Amino acid sequence: MLVHGAWLTPASWDLFRGHYEAKGFACQAPGWPLQDRPVAELRRSPHPDLGTLTIGRIVDHYERLVRALPEPPILIGHSFGGLFVQMLLDRGLGAAGVAIDPAPCAGVFPTPTVLYGALPVFTAWKGWNRVLTMTLPQFAWGFMHLSSPDEQREAYERHVVPTPGRIYYQAAFFIGNGINFSNAARAPLLLVAGERDRTVSMSMVKATYRKQRQSTAATEYKPFPDRTHWLIADAGWQEVADYAIEWAAAHARA
Repeated sequence: MLVHGAWLTPASWDLFRGHYEAKGFACQAPGWPLQDRPVAELRRSPHPDLGTLTIGRIVDHYERLVRALPEPPILIGHSFGGLFVQMLLDRGLGAAGVAIDPAPCAGVFPTPTVLYGALPVFTAWKGWNRVLTMTLPQFAWGFMHLSSPDEQREAYERHVVPTPGRIYYQAAFFIGNGINFSNAARAPLLLVAGERDRTVSMSMVKATYRKQRQSTAATEYKPFPDRTHWLIADAGWQEVADYAIEWAAAHARA
């Protein structure tokens, strides 16, 4: 099961999903609550309750989907999806988990560069209760700063949608994003970082790894050089996809 991040839709996983299905894996990429519509519709008229969607509601949504499956899945998440995967593992779900450039869990502090990138969220009027939008320059700076302008625009038009501001405030103030790092019952976890990521810095992923390895469950950290926050769809994404699924399949618990 592939779990997308903020500002994106399940289509952000199209490359991973096709790649995994060609290898014989059955894949799902469910959307967040209130966002199961085409990109054009989400941009034109986001659900009125989207602005107050919480981390807890999103994770509860994925928990119901996971529990409905005939067997525990491998869980792979990107950005906020990486945080959600860790929270699902903490609830005893999944056979293994991969968190790619995960949003911070409680106890992991953002770096100055990450704070700078998040300023538009925290300076938005009533951002706690609003649906927020991301501009092309913001997306290019935070997700694809090593790509060409044409590549940035194509990805922005195809993938970027409004997102709930509340989840950013929750992550910043450690509200509803706590994890029991010493949970020995959780499934194995791989944490993946992009060396050039401005949205979730490599040092933040390392900090998460240091906390998560308090568990006796298998825990590993894998950095990829010269990769941005868009490493799930940018040049070289196959290397990330292959490492993630091979590690998860090798470590998945019965």
